[in-house]
Amino acid sequence: MTADLVLAETTDGVRTLTLNNPERRNAWSIAMEERYFGLLEEADRDPSVRAIVVTGSAEGKTFCPGLDMQRLSAQSTASDKLDVSARRPQTFPLRIRKPMIAAINGACAGVGLMQALNCDVRFAARDAKFTTAYARRGLPAEYGSSWLLPRLIGVEHALDLLLSGRVVDADEAKTLGLVSRVTEPADVLTEARAYAADLAANCSPRSMAAIRRQVYGDLSRRFDESMAHTLMMMADFSQAPDFTEGVASFAEKRPAAFPDLDPAFDVPGDHEYR
Repeated sequence: MTADLVLAETTDGVRTLTLNNPERRNAWSIAMEERYFGLLEEADRDPSVRAIVVTGSAEGKTFCPGLDMQRLSAQSTASDKLDVSARRPQTFPLRIRKPMIAAINGACAGVGLMQALNCDVRFAARDAKFTTAYARRGLPAEYGSSWLLPRLIGVEHALDLLLSGRVVDADEAKTLGLVSRVTEPADVLTEARAYAADLAANCSPRSMAAIRRQVYGDLSRRFDESMAHTLMMMADFSQAPDFTEGVASFAEKRPAAFPDLDPAFDVPGDHEYR
């Protein structure tokens, strides 16, 4: 049954991963986490996958409302501390080389919110709701949210959401920068897939892998370090077939035919997100 907790399908170079625990409204669990991260690794290694879309099952009527409350209730009465030493960090998706698009089809809270924020572009259904929730559960800012949120939406907005744990609707989420697109509920997955399919068809997988690593890596680099790293990559990329094809397709006024991403490819000089 663990395999059913996250579903996977691939169309036109886009791997869609669906959080699928409708009886618990797609609530997060260790089993779901292991399955989801494992599928992300598979997609990262699969040359036929050029972009990834993440959504929640429609039957669950949510994206992911956070950690399963049954588990939270059990942990609150346990005498032992929660052991997370054997788990991969919740920011693990930032290590993936393929672009990740979130199709947020409903409630998105706690660890579920972090999985959406770990995606590069976020589409939200107009009726979706967002909350960090931690302060209202007696918890600190978890899962890397205190690192990622200020970098995405600024310190004041991050503190507002983390301190209050208040619920934010899709339109306010767009204003804050939590999401970049708001769609009608019936269209959110279709539009996210269409965006991902455009990336898969027209953008260099090698370039997208490098850009993803650049952006997240540069959040912790000085400007001069970023420039030095960029110059190193430009020298490497200028000798690569993707650049040759990108220039040729532009000159010849035709769609580019970029090669698949080599499973062994790593961004030159970058080891921060391995």
